[in-house]
Amino acid sequence: LSHQGSMSMIAWMQKHNKYLVVTIWIATIAFIGAGFVGWGTYQYGSKAGAIAKVGNVMISQEKFNFTYQNLYRRYAEMAGGNFDDKKAKEAGLPKEAYRQLVTQALLLNLAGEYGVMVSERELADAIVDIPAFQEKGVFNRKVYMTFLNSRGMKAKSFEAILKDDLKIEKLMRMLNKGSVPFETDIISSAFGVKDRIDYQVLTVSDLNVSTGGKEREIRIYWEKNRDRYRTKRIYRLSILWTDLSDLNASMADLREFYRKNSFNYTDAGGKELDFEKARSSVERDYRIKKGKKKALLDYIALKKGRKKVSETVDLPENDPLLPQEVWQKIKQNAAGDIIKPKPVGGRYATVMIEKVIPSREMSYREARTEVESDWLEMSKKKALEKAAVWLLKSGRKLGKSSGYLSLAQSETLEPLSQQESLQFLQKLFTSDKKEGIIEVHGKKIIYRITGQKMEGLAAKEMKKVKNMANRIKKAGFEQALLHELSGRYPVKSFVKGF
Repeated sequence: LSHQGSMSMIAWMQKHNKYLVVTIWIATIAFIGAGFVGWGTYQYGSKAGAIAKVGNVMISQEKFNFTYQNLYRRYAEMAGGNFDDKKAKEAGLPKEAYRQLVTQALLLNLAGEYGVMVSERELADAIVDIPAFQEKGVFNRKVYMTFLNSRGMKAKSFEAILKDDLKIEKLMRMLNKGSVPFETDIISSAFGVKDRIDYQVLTVSDLNVSTGGKEREIRIYWEKNRDRYRTKRIYRLSILWTDLSDLNASMADLREFYRKNSFNYTDAGGKELDFEKARSSVERDYRIKKGKKKALLDYIALKKGRKKVSETVDLPENDPLLPQEVWQKIKQNAAGDIIKPKPVGGRYATVMIEKVIPSREMSYREARTEVESDWLEMSKKKALEKAAVWLLKSGRKLGKSSGYLSLAQSETLEPLSQQESLQFLQKLFTSDKKEGIIEVHGKKIIYRITGQKMEGLAAKEMKKVKNMANRIKKAGFEQALLHELSGRYPVKSFVKGF
């Protein structure tokens, strides 16, 4: 995924998670079996300190980090690994974690008023039912304690978080009621409507837009947007590499290290890898742990002038030679500072900042390629919109005709994909226009409704409608409930940025 693509994905997830009051908490348990040590930890004070108070409920730093790490893991997996701390911050992930905790705290206040309790037995049953804490389907206390140790958490802290989740789940079961027949009938009538349409799909590939002979327009575009085109900040860095290849370990040492840290070795699906499949990663991590002392001695020797750097390089900001954790430290320091050794690949890097070359506005010549690409993309979008509007207003016959379409039955409309067709139909059946233009994934679909009828739904379809009615009512109820609770319980934040 591109950076823009991953940001769009995050925006979609945030939009569709807006009213997930209960499932967002219980769903995080699914990520317990996957390692997230060191992923997205935000520190605003002492580990046990509070970052906010909602009504009578305190939100601790520890609980914030737990929620943030689970969110980070979830978003990173959805982004196919193309995700880091910078993107998390740009996407507002810390604020999203904070928002979720405030939502939870509002509900915990209400649960307290209603006297909702979770017994120790209910808590114990929930823990033993978590697959990540089981071996061959049976709860294993040793696995559970290994998980807690690998996260630096006490059982009391984790169980308090889980207990809050269960309390909210119980509260919402008490409050949420399913839809009544009248509500189901309204939705079923919408699904019973069927439209027949003529349509035509336009894409930028259907248009002849090029940069040929457009130098003047491209330059004018640059003049209007020149502040967007800047060079990257350059850092001249002297790096002392601490090699760890001489730190060998016995097979017994590696197996013991794996046993204590097995949660950190998972496949793409989050399933724990066995020792043999994880062995290369285990060896690397073992050397990193054992080599920390060696790297610190190199750091001290460098500061005292007893050791020379390995190389001096000029790197643009966020260059992949160094991980984001190191770049964050670099950007927090100034020329002349030496950053303590950090793991980079299978070795340690001690970085000395020699010089910082600030970002500057590019000249037209420097920015020309990027400007041309941006201008072309903008011009294609404008041309596509213009062509679609012209075709709709011209009254010309559209290229394709459909049978009767409905929301209840998915149908692929060529040349759209199945997913694009579904999105088009959702927009079509929420529009009150007989003809119009609908955009899906950058494609313009011009349509005219040529026929319409109403049909009853089959029993199987009515079951789907019932489920949908329940979800819609649940979302509406939760939205109204949170609005009411927000006015009842004041929110006091003890940190900036939220």
